[in-house]
Amino acid sequence: MPELQPLLRCNGLDVAIGDIIVTRGLEFAIENGQCWCVLGRNGIGKTTLLQTLAGLRAASSGSISINAMPINTLSRRELAQKLGIVFQSHEDNFPATVLETVLQGRHPHLRSWQWESAEDHRIATRAMAQLGLSGYETRNIQTLSGGERQLVSIATLLAQETQLLLLDEPTNHLDLHHRHRVMDMLVTHCKNTNRAALLVLHDINLAARFADHVLLLLGEGESRPGKKEKILDTALLERLYRHPFTRLETARGPVWLPQ
Repeated sequence: MPELQPLLRCNGLDVAIGDIIVTRGLEFAIENGQCWCVLGRNGIGKTTLLQTLAGLRAASSGSISINAMPINTLSRRELAQKLGIVFQSHEDNFPATVLETVLQGRHPHLRSWQWESAEDHRIATRAMAQLGLSGYETRNIQTLSGGERQLVSIATLLAQETQLLLLDEPTNHLDLHHRHRVMDMLVTHCKNTNRAALLVLHDINLAARFADHVLLLLGEGESRPGKKEKILDTALLERLYRHPFTRLETARGPVWLPQ
């Protein structure tokens, strides 16, 4: 049998923005069913790395492949059928309903000038239900709170039905209950549907609780990818954030409290 290829693979990836070196020679692979979290200080380049992995900006050197296909050989439509991304902020300059917005996730699967089908509507409403947005279909997105708007963005990503989900601070604007609910839903979704997710987070303990793999961006191009049990080390986290931590053991696993 042929060897199964990872969903996403980076080989010798150098990423930089201005004078900031984000990664140097980064090597890691994301498999189906996995949930990865990226941790790093403010301004270290987490969003830049995510945009590079999504094919939205070019790496300085190295390669990125999706299902063993070089990312730079794929058209924008082909890439949008394989991966989707949720950004940190949203600009809603024109009024639209929540359902119309979530249906945008179906556009990579439509032909030119093709209208959304009943099946597209079913997929969109199912994604909304996963985020607790049933009943919001006719709401104007310009009237939503920041947290509600974030849930709409994640629902749009789910409606896109890609194998790889990239999310930049997906718990932004969400209260504690919704942060945990969304993280649990994303992990369960990936495992149950054989998809994978890569999330940029600021919360070490969310990463420790929900991710199975972690990528640390330590600065000056140094990075540490791997299973969370090996990467979430107190000394390494103190070096990452330049702050002392106390590790506590709980029934749900370790947590780190800043001293």
